[in-house]
Amino acid sequence: MKRIIAEYKKFALKGNVLDMAIGIVVGGAFATITSSLVSNVIAPVFGLLTSGVDLADLFLVLKEGSEGSPYITLEDANKDGAVTLSYGLLLNSVISFLIVSWIAFLMVKGVNHLRQDEEKIEVAKEEKKTRLCAHCYSQIHKEATRCAYCTSSLTSENV
Repeated sequence: MKRIIAEYKKFALKGNVLDMAIGIVVGGAFATITSSLVSNVIAPVFGLLTSGVDLADLFLVLKEGSEGSPYITLEDANKDGAVTLSYGLLLNSVISFLIVSWIAFLMVKGVNHLRQDEEKIEVAKEEKKTRLCAHCYSQIHKEATRCAYCTSSLTSENV
């Protein structure tokens, strides 16, 4: 039993599993924030621009409900049992997707930029460990006394 628990700990505490778990939690929180952004910020602004129309209330009645009265909101139509095509909710979802994908793109782009900066730093560190041979201009270790490429003897004067 202890062996199984030890194996489970080894599996669960691997970097990839933890990274995935953190990504799922952050992704869920991010989706909540994005949904709030669409429904509480973008949809009202869109409503103002379209004379008070809320995206969530854009729908077509396919079959009227029991009362058959005109429906102002999707909630009214659902309460009456009407069959609706709720394209406004689809628009909200598409806007949410576009926002999430745009922000994810910007995040990946930022991380890639940071990685490139780190790679440049590593290259600069590596370049500090090397120098050019004065005879063949090959990269050699800075403490080398003989060039590995042209076999010239190297002193501090001729490098």
